[in-house]
Amino acid sequence: MEKNQHHYSVIMAGGIGTRFWPMSTQKSPKQFHDVLGTGKTLLQQTFERMKLISDTSRIFVITSMEFTDLVFEQLPDLPVENCIAEPMGMNTAACVAYASFKISQLDENAQLLICPSDHLILNESLFAKNVQKAMSESLKKEGLYTLGIEPTRPDTGYGYIQYIPSSKQVKEVKTFTEKPDFSLAKQFIESGDFLWNSGMFIWKVSDILEALKRYLPDMYRAFENIKSHMNTESEIEEVSKIYPTLQKTSIDKGVLEKCEKVFVLPARFGWSDLGTWLSLFEQSDRDPQRNAVVGEEVKLYNAKGNMIHIEGDRVAVIDGLENFIVVNTDDALLICPLKNDQEVKNYVTNLRLSKADKYI
Repeated sequence: MEKNQHHYSVIMAGGIGTRFWPMSTQKSPKQFHDVLGTGKTLLQQTFERMKLISDTSRIFVITSMEFTDLVFEQLPDLPVENCIAEPMGMNTAACVAYASFKISQLDENAQLLICPSDHLILNESLFAKNVQKAMSESLKKEGLYTLGIEPTRPDTGYGYIQYIPSSKQVKEVKTFTEKPDFSLAKQFIESGDFLWNSGMFIWKVSDILEALKRYLPDMYRAFENIKSHMNTESEIEEVSKIYPTLQKTSIDKGVLEKCEKVFVLPARFGWSDLGTWLSLFEQSDRDPQRNAVVGEEVKLYNAKGNMIHIEGDRVAVIDGLENFIVVNTDDALLICPLKNDQEVKNYVTNLRLSKADKYI
């Protein structure tokens, strides 16, 4: 893919990923783990993918202050000044606003690709081509652009984007819908004009700043007032002052759902947001009995359709289990039916309520 000096990539790496407990914890979230057994963490895979879009000097990672050491440990090539440390988690609108103001002070003509750090993309060259197309369109036509994934099933774990059918490759967005129930998701699939919301965005920095000014004016003003401190020694101090005052909302709800100029490029490049153990199971290599196994010494007998993740060099013997999740870490053990993968977040909440925070 052709790269130019105005192409910037921003990797959002501040989430906790509670639905991937006990592998993903508050101290070491899933993006810092090799969940697929490839030898690279999800963050490392994302960073390598961003090199198809931007030079390393124009790749930024925005994360929580407490994870900056992990970021540099896993990404030694990342320039020190390109790790943006949020003083607290305030959802993706604040994350996007901070990164956008910071980069705009470096290059007012910047084009941004915003990506989560914990997604799986199988066909990276096709992904890069889609990003190139969206970037090209954003230069021609003012607006906010996103990549929509052509759905393969009525999944209730994803948000959906409805577009206005046209002969153009890039479509105008009609509606956004957050995680529908199964019957509604089924209707979406049957209608043929809905896509999964990938959470990946492409836009000119000037366009996103204008949208923030219009739809999240208080957040825009807060950053506007301190923009002269961006990329200076006083940046962290000034950002820490305004962060507690910001609205905690997603960029989807805060801006995209309200904006009249949003466009989507339908894409299919082998994507999963790896949001749950079930999604990881579906994307993992499986043995003839449909078991997905990560672990050095896992011995299976009469076991079928299980997601098994055993950390360290311990041995695990599993007999007679079918369609279960088994995750064993240094601190915790999870055993639950695969169909209950969405309940893991509730298990974590209950552990917190029972004062078992050290395990989450």
